[in-house]
This record gives sequence, structure tokens and C-alpha cells, in this order.
Amino acid sequence: MSAQTQTAAAPVYTPAAPIHEHQAWYIRGVMLLVIDLVLLAVMIIAFWQAAVHPGVPRVTLIIVGVVLAIATSLLQRGLTVVAPGRAHVVQLFGNYKGTVREPGMQWVNPFAIRIPVSTRIRNLETAQAKVNDADGNPIEIAAVIVWQVQDTAQATYSVDDYAKFVAIQAETAVRHIASSYPYDNRGADVMSLRGNAEEITGKLSAELGDRVAAAGVHVIETRLTRLSYAPEIAQAMLRQQAASAVVGARAKIVEGAVGMVKMALERLDEENVVELDEERKAAMVSNLLVVLCSEQATQQVVNTGSLYS
Repeated sequence: MSAQTQTAAAPVYTPAAPIHEHQAWYIRGVMLLVIDLVLLAVMIIAFWQAAVHPGVPRVTLIIVGVVLAIATSLLQRGLTVVAPGRAHVVQLFGNYKGTVREPGMQWVNPFAIRIPVSTRIRNLETAQAKVNDADGNPIEIAAVIVWQVQDTAQATYSVDDYAKFVAIQAETAVRHIASSYPYDNRGADVMSLRGNAEEITGKLSAELGDRVAAAGVHVIETRLTRLSYAPEIAQAMLRQQAASAVVGARAKIVEGAVGMVKMALERLDEENVVELDEERKAAMVSNLLVVLCSEQATQQVVNTGSLYS
């Protein structure tokens, strides 16, 4: 079997000018909503009175009504409803001004753009991929990734589409891990995909975490959902595994049988039950090994003659 391939360090993607999340300026929006409704009512009254009173009062009331209309419009535009599990990235004239995470109705700069970002925990199941393992055998592998947006500014500005970025990097990490280790160690003291599932998933989490860190994403957990030989070699590899299991079982049986024969000869010598020369000891050893290592039950033969006939 070929030697275990060392896992190369995963590439870390670093933006030229990384932007990190900080809290945006905002105030509670409930009170401003009440003020906005009051101003709206006053505006309606002003326009109504302007239609009733002619002359100078009409002009004054119209001006007041226009000012109130602008004020109510700005107040309404600044109101932002932040749902639990979501955040709003505040951008003013192309500049990042912070993130609003507190749930409820908040009021921010009415001229700012608010970009919603989900901060909920997400599941991503990679597509079933066919990869050659470290020994060159084709295997089929898939994984499920549990992840969450940790830095909303990086998720918005460092990558084009953070969800698609995570999906592509997850598939890349799964393929890299699968090609770095053999499917089965076959008795050797090396790490394998099948025999060291916990260690493999830990390395997958670490590598994927490095790959998606630039997008402000935190990888919570990874698990392999499918791991098997490709159909074209599955039968051959199953026969090979069965043969390896038979060889291992035979080795255990022979090891135990040799120990039992050795113990029997030592007990016979200690208790002086019978004295055997080397030829008879060899015959006894041969007969005991046949009895102990045979797959089928042996038939007893009673020797009615002398020991040497």
C-alpha cells in the first residue's frame, strides 16, 4: 500500500482591504413611528385648512404641509424592522457604516441602504463526489456542513455571494481531504477515511474553516454522510476486505492454538504424566494444531496398540 499522503495546508483567502463588522448607529424606532403618525396627522390638517382659508394663511399652511410631508417621508424611510436571526448592513454613499443586529423596529439614517443578512445556522449537504483516495482507488464521498455567518461585513463585501462561496469551498475541501487519505488502512498504522472518521471530520472542519474565514463564516460542524468505494471496484474491494478478515482471523486462531499446545506440553512435563521423545512431541503438536485450527469438527481415533504402533 502506498504511503499516507500528508495533508497540505489549506489556502487562506484574504481580501485586499478586509472590512470587519461593527455596530451601526441607530435609535429605537417605536417612538419615531408614533411621532411620524402625529406629523402625518398634522400634515393632513394643514392641507385641509389650506383649502379652506384663502390668502396668506393658505400659502403658510401649504409650506407647513410640504415640510411635514418631507419630514414624515424621511422618518418612514429610516424605519427598519430587524427580525430575530437576521442583521442589516448599513451602507451610506458606498461606505460601510456598521451592522444592526438588535431585533425590533430601529431607525437609521434614512439616506443609507440596508442590506439584510441571515445570521441563522444553516445546513449544507455537498453533492456526492467521486474522488481517488491516497491509494488511487475511486471512492464516493459526501458531507453535511453546519455553518453560520459570523461577520456580516465580510460576508457582504469580501465575497460576491457568500452562500455560493461556502458551497464551492465545501466541495473543494471534501475532495481534498478524500484524496489525502486512503479509504482503509488495511492493518497498517496510518489514518484512513473509514477507520478514523472523527479525526477526518475534525480536519475537514479545520480546513473548511480556513477556506471560508474570508467570508466571515464560522463552520460549526462537519459530518461525512456517504463514504464508499465506487461501483466499478466495490465488489473487488469487498472481496479483498473479506480476504483480509479471514487472514486476520486465521492468524488469531494459530496464535491461540500455539499457546494451547505449548501449555499442554509444559503441563505434561511438570506433572510427569508421560515421557515423550522429540518425534512423539512433534506428532502430538501436529495433531493438536489440526484439531484446534480445523474449521470442521475432527473425529476421534482411539489407539488400541502401543504408543509406537
